[in-house]
Amino acid sequence: MSATDQTSSPAVNMRVVYLLTAVAALGGLLFGYDTAVIAGAIGFLQTKFELTAAMKGWAASSAIIGCIFGAMFAGYMSDRYGRKRILILTALLFGLSAVGSAIPSNLTQFAVARFIGGLGVGAASMLSPLYITELAPAKIRGQLVSLYQLAIVLGILLIFFINMLVQNQGDEAWNVEYGWRYMLGSETIPAVLFFFAMFFVPESPRWLAKEKQDEAAVKVLARINGAEKAREILLEIKATLLEESGTLRELFSGRFRKSIIIGILLALFTQFQGINAIMYYAPEIFKAVGVGQNSAFAQTVIVGVINVLFTFVAIWLVDRVGRKALLLVGGAGMGVSLFMVGAAFHFGWGGYFPLVFILSYVACFAASFGPVPWVILSEIFPIKLRGLAMSVGTLAVWVAVYFVTQLFPIMVEAIGQAYTFWIFFVVSVLAFGFVWRMIPETKEKTLEEIERSWH
Repeated sequence: MSATDQTSSPAVNMRVVYLLTAVAALGGLLFGYDTAVIAGAIGFLQTKFELTAAMKGWAASSAIIGCIFGAMFAGYMSDRYGRKRILILTALLFGLSAVGSAIPSNLTQFAVARFIGGLGVGAASMLSPLYITELAPAKIRGQLVSLYQLAIVLGILLIFFINMLVQNQGDEAWNVEYGWRYMLGSETIPAVLFFFAMFFVPESPRWLAKEKQDEAAVKVLARINGAEKAREILLEIKATLLEESGTLRELFSGRFRKSIIIGILLALFTQFQGINAIMYYAPEIFKAVGVGQNSAFAQTVIVGVINVLFTFVAIWLVDRVGRKALLLVGGAGMGVSLFMVGAAFHFGWGGYFPLVFILSYVACFAASFGPVPWVILSEIFPIKLRGLAMSVGTLAVWVAVYFVTQLFPIMVEAIGQAYTFWIFFVVSVLAFGFVWRMIPETKEKTLEEIERSWH
């Protein structure tokens, strides 16, 4: 059993574990904040810069391109320089992006600033759950990694609320000229908080041991597990580190191939069911069914609230009923909801009907495909290749997010809202079958037990 797999024995200092996890999860808050801020700004940007459907998609997805590159290099950078240093770097990138995206005079300048923020989001999306996994006891590892998803949805809710407050400060003309700038610039505050908070947490003990900084690793382990256990755990870590010499070629060959293929497909299915179409374009979707601008922003806040509330449901259930059961139940609910949202647009059912099924879709996602894939991705990969595999899995997430974000406005313009949501429904049906047949249950298993199961 490794350091991350200690049970909740009296020796484990859970107060310290929760503190370190909370600070690392701030990266998740910035993830949600940075990516979802575009939901409030995109309509005003479209008017300000006279964007076509494709340009509108690019304004929303330029940050996602940064996410792809951030996720691509985060594993290598964190293996070389440490989890903590790279997380500090992500905070700097968040701050630079917030300032840069608030002051552009054209779409190109805006896209460059958003790309910089995306680098931070992509790196944090890989490193924050990995950092948490390397600290967490096995019996509550699912809950602790789910706190990362909770931080993401809290960040989304926070920026939805701020967007609503900002757009209420003036009329349409004021928002087109200034409102969206305040929305994007507001990210500076959580970025600064994350930057300073990271100086108060230690480096990952597994990374320290890998770098042969044994005494430093022991000090961190002692804070979590007590002095008596610290050196014993260090020996276990060093034993597992002897196996960590995998390559990308090895990851896609032999006994490791199945885990990485499952991880990539899970990442793709999670995003291709359309969650970011709603999160990034929610006010525009609500306006499409005849809702006024103020009501559209208010309903978007309700989406954020439901997202947060049902993430708590996932945190409560993930280590009780298991990862696979949550994905199956939540996935079924998502499919029904997507079909009904498409029907609402197709038959012109207005009023609260579309909102009800969009909310039920978000609730089902938040309780299943929101947090659970991050838990699974942090568990299923072999110790030998975990850092590299997490980068590949996270990269797959961001590639899928990019395509959904870029193509959603184009699809809506080409085939309409109804058929766009029915395409997401078909993907949801396929995702249900994939989970049923391919996803293993990892509840209460140590990382080593999960690895042995692939053999």
